[in-house]
Amino acid sequence: MSANVASAKDMRMEFVAKNFGVISISAVFVVLFAYFSVSSDAFFTSQNLVNVLRQVAPTVIVAVGMTFVITTGQIDLSVGSIVGLSAAALGIFAESGNGLVALLGTLAIALAIGMANGVITAFGKVQSFIVTLAALTAVRGVALLITDGYSTPITSKLLLPLGNGKLAGIFTPTWLALLAVVVGWYVFNHTRFGRYVTAVGSNAESLRRAGVDIRWIQVAVLALTGVLAGVAGIITAARLASGSSNSGTMFELEVITAVVLGGTSLMGGRGSIVGSAIGALTLGIINNGLVLARVDVYWVPITQGLILIAAIFLNSRLFGRIVGNRT
Repeated sequence: MSANVASAKDMRMEFVAKNFGVISISAVFVVLFAYFSVSSDAFFTSQNLVNVLRQVAPTVIVAVGMTFVITTGQIDLSVGSIVGLSAAALGIFAESGNGLVALLGTLAIALAIGMANGVITAFGKVQSFIVTLAALTAVRGVALLITDGYSTPITSKLLLPLGNGKLAGIFTPTWLALLAVVVGWYVFNHTRFGRYVTAVGSNAESLRRAGVDIRWIQVAVLALTGVLAGVAGIITAARLASGSSNSGTMFELEVITAVVLGGTSLMGGRGSIVGSAIGALTLGIINNGLVLARVDVYWVPITQGLILIAAIFLNSRLFGRIVGNRT
């Protein structure tokens, strides 16, 4: 009987250790959701919640890709600038009148930037932090250059529903975010590529000795974030019916915060797609709740920064303690 109890306890500890990030951010989400529901009559309404899901959709989408990147031990600081360039490019391409060409052309640009980041990082042996930091500046500069700092109106009937269309009462961006989470979760947890991603971050040398060229894994994950940032830029531009080079400013920090809140280790080797999605939703309700509470808008980034520091501290300490107890 005691052996069964001990076995059950070990299983619970293993489950908590494996899913600690998701459990912790889920608890924070529930507490904040309950608090804002009580403190503001306008928060817990279908209209507000549907709008929150639409607003947070770009963050969720890019957070899926960023989870892959950070799990490999890399980071991508260029996603916000890619969002801005994609939004601007979509507006410019849409002026031709062909929405499909605008869509594919924008995604091709985003993919090319992500591939460039990956190739320079993996084959040029330059840290992804440096490469994507340079891209952050350069890509934003290109976006400003091609638009002269002005927004371009978008009127395409094919493109606008990507930001404002609805299906079953839910906005299209929310459905796209859900699709990204489901596909990302499956690939991360149930495919060889997902296992390689985790292995690159936890023990790259062993994977290399097994005959896997880890450079292409590094390229692939950075290309993935590039494409997903392009999707986020398209959604943002379609929602605003305008392609602006200023879209996505500081977006990279919001995405990284969401991923870290979800339990993905900045050191690589551990990640959670579901945790990243819940982290993005948590940031979304914080932003929305503070606005409805009439808190000064400047407190929003301050709050996000404090939450990020607290999350990194608590996750590293508590996760380490749980793993220590298991061993």
